[in-house]
Amino acid sequence: MSSNVTALRPHQIVTDPRSNAARAIDIQQAPEAETHAPTLQAVGAAETRGFVLYVGLDEAKAAADGTSLTELVQELRRLTAQLAPHATTHASVALAPKGAGGRDVDVVRLALGDRQALAEREAAKRAQLGLPQDIHAAQDEVEGVTIDTTRHRILIDGENIHATYTEFELLQALVLREGRAASRDELIDVVWHEGEEERPSERTIDVHIRRLRAKLGGYSDIIRTVRGQGYRFDRHADVEVLRRPSKSPDRI
Repeated sequence: MSSNVTALRPHQIVTDPRSNAARAIDIQQAPEAETHAPTLQAVGAAETRGFVLYVGLDEAKAAADGTSLTELVQELRRLTAQLAPHATTHASVALAPKGAGGRDVDVVRLALGDRQALAEREAAKRAQLGLPQDIHAAQDEVEGVTIDTTRHRILIDGENIHATYTEFELLQALVLREGRAASRDELIDVVWHEGEEERPSERTIDVHIRRLRAKLGGYSDIIRTVRGQGYRFDRHADVEVLRRPSKSPDRI
């Protein structure tokens, strides 16, 4: 593995007209243009909303380069704020067992749920077992609820329900408190940080929960009302939670 920071080709978020769900595809970049920034173009009625840059680098290599992962994240965030003041950023760290092997950047892609990386791993497994390659069909057969905390999204049968920021934060707060009820006051403290905006009433929590349940449809009962206490997350067999591998460096 190279000691340099390794980055994947950029990805473009497009919308599948059949499902109206966002997905990521590779932006092809000619070898002779590798030193130039790629051009992001919307496809069809979709619009570009941002990009993901995966960086493969462990702490030892970062130290050998005279830096650290935290410092690198902070510098990239500062550069982004300088070049694009309207941009917002989020960072996640990928962890792997010691001696796991593989390229750092591939570990990052898999840990953070990159669809292409997951598809490539599935294809490799099928090839080892001598099974026919039918990756797209396997992805379309995903059923149930996926709560993806790495990408701040909720999927039902593989389709993004497009929960608002507040709706997702409320569900995530309940997921992190799985097994017990969270009071409305507790949820307000978690989602509405002190000093950011006026503290809402408990009624506001009920409104957001009701809207979130409506989007969850047949899976709305994963959010239970506990009389006299608040709300509780109930995990079903068909509910999967993808958690962040580690605390985001941008919150250190």
